[in-house]
Amino acid sequence: MEILKTIDLSKSYGHAEAKVEALKNVNISVKKGEFVAIVGASGSGKSSLLHLLGGVDRPTSGQVIIDGSDLYTKSENELAIFRRRKIGFVFQAYNLIPVLTTEENIKLPMLLENKKTDEAYVEELLDVLGLQERRHHLPSELSGGQQQRTAIGRALMNKPSIILADEPTGNLDSKHSNEIVDLLTFSVKKYNQTLIMITHDLNIAERADRVVRIKDGSIVQNEVSGQ
Repeated sequence: MEILKTIDLSKSYGHAEAKVEALKNVNISVKKGEFVAIVGASGSGKSSLLHLLGGVDRPTSGQVIIDGSDLYTKSENELAIFRRRKIGFVFQAYNLIPVLTTEENIKLPMLLENKKTDEAYVEELLDVLGLQERRHHLPSELSGGQQQRTAIGRALMNKPSIILADEPTGNLDSKHSNEIVDLLTFSVKKYNQTLIMITHDLNIAERADRVVRIKDGSIVQNEVSGQ
């Protein structure tokens, strides 16, 4: 079942001689439950693509359709609500709130939605993430791996359909990188989600169901991984 697709998605910056085409008529389709790795050199357009898939930037032309909903026909307010409810973001920078504990950072999406927190689900996430003993610690008291796991918990809190991860292991050593990828793949299978990850690590990319390679704003490879 298709959960996401793009139609002739393009993004450019600047004008005339200063114009830069970050993406050029990109067409991709992602199935529910699939793990897709996006790879490419710096400046290839992969981050621009992820930002458009997540509704955090607007395309110059083209469409992004998630669960049958065309993202860029929505108002800014509608788009913000859609992002919070449907998409979970995990970035290389953990972006945790420094004055909040691990548990409070994980619960933050529920506070933003003014929803009652599912405490049983919070406990489940803390167990899955291996953070029970760090639930009352501030980010400054956590290791890099623990901070990234907290960020993943925050991304999972609203039970989004899609997890978008932008170099989530970029600040971690190989051991902790593998732990984070193990955790993400376990989580999306457990909660029947879809994972789209940008990575420069080809070993991680090989673990994906499919690898999409971008060069100069265009897709040059889109095939099942050799895992």
